[in-house]
Amino acid sequence: MPKQTTNPVNILFVSISGLISDIAWQCVKEGHPVKYFIEEASEKEIGNGFVPKVDDWETEIEWADLIVFDDVLGQGEKAQQLREKGKYVVGGTPYTDKLEDDRSFGQAELKKHKVNILNYHEFDSFDAGIEHIKSNPGKYVLKPSGEAQNIKRLLFVGQEEDGSDVLRILSAYKNAWSEEVKIYQLQKKVDTGVEIGVGAFFNGKEFIYPININFEHKKLFPGELGVATGEMGTSMFWSGPNKIFNATLKKMEPTLAEEGYVGYIDINCIVNNNGIYPLEFTSRFGYPTISIQADGMNSGIGDFFFQLAKGENPNLKVKNGFQVGARVVVPPFPYKDPKTFEAFSKDAAIVFKRPMTDGVHIEDVKMVNNEWLITGGSGVALIVTGLGLTMKQAQQQLYARIRNIMIPNMYYRTDIGNRWFEDSDKLHAWGYLRES
Repeated sequence: MPKQTTNPVNILFVSISGLISDIAWQCVKEGHPVKYFIEEASEKEIGNGFVPKVDDWETEIEWADLIVFDDVLGQGEKAQQLREKGKYVVGGTPYTDKLEDDRSFGQAELKKHKVNILNYHEFDSFDAGIEHIKSNPGKYVLKPSGEAQNIKRLLFVGQEEDGSDVLRILSAYKNAWSEEVKIYQLQKKVDTGVEIGVGAFFNGKEFIYPININFEHKKLFPGELGVATGEMGTSMFWSGPNKIFNATLKKMEPTLAEEGYVGYIDINCIVNNNGIYPLEFTSRFGYPTISIQADGMNSGIGDFFFQLAKGENPNLKVKNGFQVGARVVVPPFPYKDPKTFEAFSKDAAIVFKRPMTDGVHIEDVKMVNNEWLITGGSGVALIVTGLGLTMKQAQQQLYARIRNIMIPNMYYRTDIGNRWFEDSDKLHAWGYLRES
């Protein structure tokens, strides 16, 4: 059931590609007046019927008590300018955008803040990277920078001891992706460890506790097989500050305060018995992370955002145990193929066997005559969540809810959360989950 607000505020959501639709819808259900702007023409139908839409967000600035930006890629500059004019804003700054958009800058800032980082090199030509691996054989991770990093399938994790698989990929990219991939990193691969994300909300002055510990499932198929996607699902739990947080994000707190950053920020890390190695920032909401998090909050997310933007310290009360969320997708996900989308997925109906939408969150969906239909072009349909005192209970609720949903040609991962059963033993043995 939605958490009803006792203090309705006018909330304006500003999006590039419709990422924040579900949270805007949650705020509507909580009783806040909401207006929603999507910049990209191909995505403008997303959220229709769920959230009131506007064609020009700047004409709504005076109407809004709170303005929420959902991305990086220049949105931080707009958010900063509005804050300087006295508006309450959830969003980044040019600096925090750059932490995510420019991988090398993000790594340099971590090093500057005395956070241990993995050895990496940045290149602006494929030939230079090829020569580097030939001169320094080893396992590497290939990470495009800039806007190309949003094409998740271009990230490549090498497995060959001499780097020969990455050499082949670099040669292929030189022929096929040279226009899109202008800058990329080669980072030494950590062979044994656990991939873990640590994130927290920030109110312009300090971090808000509890923090969020999360485990992303990025590959398309169960068992971490197939192509890399933006994300197929996430498992998570809330925690007090722990060793991973204190060694990474906590060290950024004074700089984030100087910037006046307001929102959520996350660092993805590899950890093992030898140390903690941050890989990359997400200096915005995660998707589908924020929808999963919202289900675990005991108060409304609209009220929480407003307190955050005012620089207050919200009393963030969360549910005990674990939360999981899976993306339900349709063709052509994770690829962009307009012909396939038109043939298989455009305006496909989302049907519930029983009228029950608890734990069901919209992504590229619109409502027409009370029917939920697929729109946009990416094939990302829904986020479905589950909660429980144990990971098994959370998984059972998640997949029971998915079984209640029918969409032609839908697919999803059936193992979200399974990593926890092995990863938790390692993390506890290494002492990383102990609260400070």
